[in-house]
Amino acid sequence: MAEAYGIVTSSGTHFHIEGLEEYRPIGAFSFLGRYRIVDFPLSNLSNSGIDRIQVYVSQNPRSLAEHIGTGQHYNINSKRGKLQLLFNQDSRVNEIYNTDIAAYRGNMNIIERMRQPYVIITPGYMVFKQDYRKLLEDHIASGADVSLLYHKVNNAKEAFRACDTLQLNRQKGVKSITKNTGTVNDQNIFMETYVMTNKLFIELIRKALKVSSVYTLIDILNAENDDLDIRGVQHKGYFAAVTDFKSYFDSNLELLDMEKTLELFSNDWPFYTQTTDSCPVHYFEGAKIVNSMVANGCLIEGTVENSVIGRGVEIRKGAVVKNCVVLGHSIIDKNVHLENQVVDKWAKITHVKELIATPDNPGYVKRDDVL
Repeated sequence: MAEAYGIVTSSGTHFHIEGLEEYRPIGAFSFLGRYRIVDFPLSNLSNSGIDRIQVYVSQNPRSLAEHIGTGQHYNINSKRGKLQLLFNQDSRVNEIYNTDIAAYRGNMNIIERMRQPYVIITPGYMVFKQDYRKLLEDHIASGADVSLLYHKVNNAKEAFRACDTLQLNRQKGVKSITKNTGTVNDQNIFMETYVMTNKLFIELIRKALKVSSVYTLIDILNAENDDLDIRGVQHKGYFAAVTDFKSYFDSNLELLDMEKTLELFSNDWPFYTQTTDSCPVHYFEGAKIVNSMVANGCLIEGTVENSVIGRGVEIRKGAVVKNCVVLGHSIIDKNVHLENQVVDKWAKITHVKELIATPDNPGYVKRDDVL
């Protein structure tokens, strides 16, 4: 296999998730009760034999830095591998300056020193499984300058509205990269995953900086499309893009469907995360659990239906939690009824006995709040 290093990008500036993102970047969002979203791109790279990885982050980096640590729990080779958390300072003058190209420019000396001839860039806010060894091999065999990963969807009018799409010709050559305007259901959603030589990557960064201070990598690829051979590669399997509050809520709960879960998880492709030593879930007499994921360390006395429950959560006697995502160490007190809510870490719901929202507009309880 040809050598490549990996880049895990931050979410960029084209969307912001109210509430959750006030406390941490999207990559540090809790997912399925025990993972963080960044675990998925990092595990994909590690499982593909790529152990030189850069993770870009700008705002509120503490929780992401604590979770990633040295990268040892991602099975990265400790002698020749390295996981670097690279910071890019967001401009406060105007958000339009906060581009991926600006982040790469701030870390150009590190990018230029990379010895691997290829780079694989993947987003820190999407959840999917991908073998990058095969993607890299197929890219080299095709002779293309750039390969872009995409996922075909039939619901682009309602979902993936913050994402970009690939316009392809019959040979899967990329004609352009455009925003999803929500006018057509069938779209090729660009997964913001790129494969190219590091030399070309550096050239594109420099060209983008010369053209405009607000250019993105997508912008420069569109501008250089006539001179480059850019190919689309279709991804198959589970795919979620966490670009707004509802997509975060939906992507957690849809994986309660075993068919979708098996599209993402398999014994031969582990997803790594930072583990904690705590007791198994304690289900008290009278507790009722239906179609839910409950992480270790929880104390469950009440009823949990179609929900994802994070580590160390207490759901006390008489409480009902239905269609909810409850993050770690929260307390749902006696006789509280929750439906279609995201409860952030360390929250305590005790005085308010009923919080009910609709699946189309789920509610949010702030981190550390007492209701």
